[in-house]
Amino acid sequence: MNRFVGSLLAAFLLVSFSHAEETSFPGVQIPNANGRRSTAVLTFSDKNKAIEVRPLKGPEVTIPYNEITQCSYQYTKKHRVSTGTIALAATGVGAVVLLTKSRIHWLEIDYREQNLPKVFVIRMDKHQYLRILDALKAHTGIDAQVLGNADKR
Repeated sequence: MNRFVGSLLAAFLLVSFSHAEETSFPGVQIPNANGRRSTAVLTFSDKNKAIEVRPLKGPEVTIPYNEITQCSYQYTKKHRVSTGTIALAATGVGAVVLLTKSRIHWLEIDYREQNLPKVFVIRMDKHQYLRILDALKAHTGIDAQVLGNADKR
């Protein structure tokens, strides 16, 4: 009898923990109070029913799923110009790098807090942005609008 109760309790705990899933993405960047970017961890928490952003420095931001009005995705292009590439331009290697552009992926979350509209912007890593957009859809049920001519697939 004790073995049966123990097995039943273990099965109950396994099922209850599987429903409260968290998906985290380290290495995202968010703007801080000075206007610069700060590295953070983005977490979709089904337990708290919220998107949680924990920067390395600064206050944590929590956005409840039911307060999100819309999300949008876009990317920007930027030339790869730095002092190193300018110095290497004479050798030919830097010239090739100067001609290329990097993509910066952005997620904008529009939500309401105390009945006031707010916007939160996240810079996503180029290796994680598709997984973040998929997690957004899976956890919140909201599919991010694709702005501009960006194709997220």
